[in-house]
Amino acid sequence: MMSTDPEEKTSNINNSLRVDFHCHTTCSDGHLSPKEIIDRATNYQIDQIAITDHDTVNAISLAQDYIDQQQFNIRLVSGIEFSTLWQNFEIHVLGLNIDCNNPELLALIAKQQEGREQRAILMAEKLTKAGFENCYQDAKDLAQGGSITRSHFARVLFNRGVVSTLQKAFDKYIGKGNRAYVKPLWCSLEEAIEVINKAGGRSVIAHPKKYDLSAKWLRRLIVDFKDANGNGMEVVSGQRNDQQRDFLIELCHEYQLEASVGSDFHFPNRWSDLGKHLALPENTPVVWQHWN
Repeated sequence: MMSTDPEEKTSNINNSLRVDFHCHTTCSDGHLSPKEIIDRATNYQIDQIAITDHDTVNAISLAQDYIDQQQFNIRLVSGIEFSTLWQNFEIHVLGLNIDCNNPELLALIAKQQEGREQRAILMAEKLTKAGFENCYQDAKDLAQGGSITRSHFARVLFNRGVVSTLQKAFDKYIGKGNRAYVKPLWCSLEEAIEVINKAGGRSVIAHPKKYDLSAKWLRRLIVDFKDANGNGMEVVSGQRNDQQRDFLIELCHEYQLEASVGSDFHFPNRWSDLGKHLALPENTPVVWQHWN
């Protein structure tokens, strides 16, 4: 069992709850199983956690069953992370507190998974031409039946010693503009928001500082997101600094968006962890006020 950092224990969100509304399991590109994620969150004394795997909700029932069996005092918020296309940018939208059995949600998940499968096959074909055979099967094995993502192909290349870091796999082979890159076939931003709303959830722009958008383009994204009835924005994610956090909080106030926080946890590392460094000022409107 892992010990909790004492300093972190006192860094509660809005001085009330310790939460993390963005993390991944082996059902997509995370390295820990749903059970392991819940164990880790419980050890860190997290009050509420959302599992937000890429275009799948398969982890939710597994995690909730485990919580019930162990009688853990933690609230699981059902979530998903949809990959969308907006103005030729790939923008990720979180759906939080969703009904995982909603028909429209399940239909969009099936559509997204089909697009993921097609992309994975084409990416593997390009990697074969680059001299790396059988990458599709190796990536599928790493996915363990979950969603195949580019991260799995990065791990394949890293495990084979082709690249020295996972990031270099993107920089040299599978990132945009490189020889094994395949343009995604994602749904639109508007479609993801509409489906999340129909599933009774709150839609949130995930890690807005990851998209390399200028302040002007970020504002354009927010305007379109709001026009599509989007709800919130992730203002703290992973290693965002205080200046970036404060800027995103200002945008939330300006555009009447709700703030969300999440580690975007994929695997244990020294830079980020579940529930770590996710504090917000008291006066920040938060997305989880709707299900407290």
